[in-house]
Amino acid sequence: MDITGTTISRGGHLLTDVSAPTAAGEAGTLTFTIRAADGTPVTAFAHSHGKALHLIAVRTDGTGYRHLHPALDAATGVWSTPVTWDAAGSYRIFADATPLGAEGVTLSRTIDVAGDLRPAEYRGERRHVTVDGLDVHLDGALRTGDGGVLTVTVSEHGHPVQRLQPYLGAFGHLVALREGDLAYLHVHALGEDPAPADLSGPEVAFHASAPTPGRYFLYLDFQVDGRVRTGSFVVEASDSPAAPTEHHLHHVHAH
Repeated sequence: MDITGTTISRGGHLLTDVSAPTAAGEAGTLTFTIRAADGTPVTAFAHSHGKALHLIAVRTDGTGYRHLHPALDAATGVWSTPVTWDAAGSYRIFADATPLGAEGVTLSRTIDVAGDLRPAEYRGERRHVTVDGLDVHLDGALRTGDGGVLTVTVSEHGHPVQRLQPYLGAFGHLVALREGDLAYLHVHALGEDPAPADLSGPEVAFHASAPTPGRYFLYLDFQVDGRVRTGSFVVEASDSPAAPTEHHLHHVHAH
């Protein structure tokens, strides 16, 4: 599958200009439309994981990630969702949807938010984060070619968390963005139940293949006690020994 999420148009569909608040801390509404090849707004979409469209917003340095589900005005084709930017910077907006009768598309645009810009600085990988008292750890290698297995474990005060709940039909939703062009990958864990608990806690595992070596931002949405949390990681992908010279970003399949 080709690399996705780097263009405003694909498969005859176009993401229109995105209207949103233009300053950090300013409350407002983010709106956009997806248009068909003939210029008309698309008003019917197939559902994926319980939603007609998944909207990802992230600053181009990998910070400020959020996963939103806008509402569609079926009469005009306009999508809208309230939003307030926490910090200034350039943000990439990804619209991941499947127009009815067409293949799924991931379209993107960039918007600028005014304010005091403080770019993030990354020094090496980040594989362990704490979110609302929950420790989330990422193990495994991200490689090109045949890829590798990435496993997420969740614990609390040193004990495995056995309260993972389905969110949009899955126990984990993974978004991966390649540093530089922010090539996009949105995947979901498979299986009806979380893996059995061990010393590290319940696991959600993904088999992932990177399109190229380099740094990737990974974001895991998961639900515990009725509340969705997000763990944000930074992973360096390496070449697989048997990898071909050219790779394509493709969907990740979870075990």
